[in-house]
Amino acid sequence: MKLNIPAFVFDRAMFRETGEVLKYLIDENIDVIVLAGFLWLIPMDIINAFRGKIFNIHPALLPKHGGKGMYGERVHQAVIDGGDKESGITIHHVNERYDEGNIIFQAKCPVEPGDTVESLAGKIHKLEYKHFPGVIEKLIINQ
Repeated sequence: MKLNIPAFVFDRAMFRETGEVLKYLIDENIDVIVLAGFLWLIPMDIINAFRGKIFNIHPALLPKHGGKGMYGERVHQAVIDGGDKESGITIHHVNERYDEGNIIFQAKCPVEPGDTVESLAGKIHKLEYKHFPGVIEKLIINQ
């Protein structure tokens, strides 16, 4: 706890079956939940308790290239394989389905003919670093 930031570590069972994660969030008076590419589907008890207050970022322009299994290099490969002329990031609300929550913000970058999964990932990371903190800050202030 070098930076005095509290942490709560949990496994899938605690997240999906026991209610321990929701209890912790409520007990700690959590206002919003900010995910950064979290890959598990959020249980309905947490969705219901924090509806409109859970945010995530996706490394493509939703609704394309989203859904279960679409993360990391898989997304960038799908963008390239699909012949997309642009990609980007999508910051969105989280609901009970993968990557289907309301879109809050998108930023775009071109997909060049010579782009690889790695070069496209680099462009996406730059967009994430540039936009994610500021968008989340505005969302938190407006809660």
